[in-house]
Amino acid sequence: MAPRLLLYTRTTGYRHDSIPAAVAAVRTLGDFEADATEDTAALEESLDRYAAVVFLSTSGEVLTPAGRERLAAYVEAGGGFAGVHAAACTEYTWPYYGELLGARFARHPEFQPGRAVVEDRGHPATRHLPAVWDFTDEWYDFHANPRGTVRVLLRADESSYEGGGMGDDHPLAWCHERGDGRTFYTALGHAAEAYEDPDFRAHLRGGISWAAGLGESGR
Repeated sequence: MAPRLLLYTRTTGYRHDSIPAAVAAVRTLGDFEADATEDTAALEESLDRYAAVVFLSTSGEVLTPAGRERLAAYVEAGGGFAGVHAAACTEYTWPYYGELLGARFARHPEFQPGRAVVEDRGHPATRHLPAVWDFTDEWYDFHANPRGTVRVLLRADESSYEGGGMGDDHPLAWCHERGDGRTFYTALGHAAEAYEDPDFRAHLRGGISWAAGLGESGR
């Protein structure tokens, strides 16, 4: 049987129109079966049947206390977690989530073309990308730079767009280990069109696969 993912898309803040495209994209990456839900009860039950839990542009407070406890226990025991785009705008009142994801969203400039620079080509999420990747997105800024606590895979070239707020060291995608589990996060993925882009789809597939412990580890 193919590995199974839990795709969680609940929002209590801003809701991205691209969520349906994101769900459809992950379901057609070819490597996974996927259950998609916005029901908080799904995170209160055992997650052991899932290779990874993926927060696809969630926003606001989306978990019950029982769901928080279950998700933390799942990751610490070896479960995978991946966050996409607005997953960084989620669970601001739960300190563990900030540590799990690696950073929290602060602001973004207008949606516009820019460049992402590959820092780590030894990871499944980035090994297919050009050294400098032209992309169009919101180019999230974060409250704190996660470098030093995560393995940075991509950074933004703020000279390539208007309104960047983090300077020369601006991580965009990263991964790290948490307990016995693994976490991957990418700030990209605002627009529905992103999920039709072959490079972005491969970026997602590689990051989620790594978090789920599937295929090449990319260590």
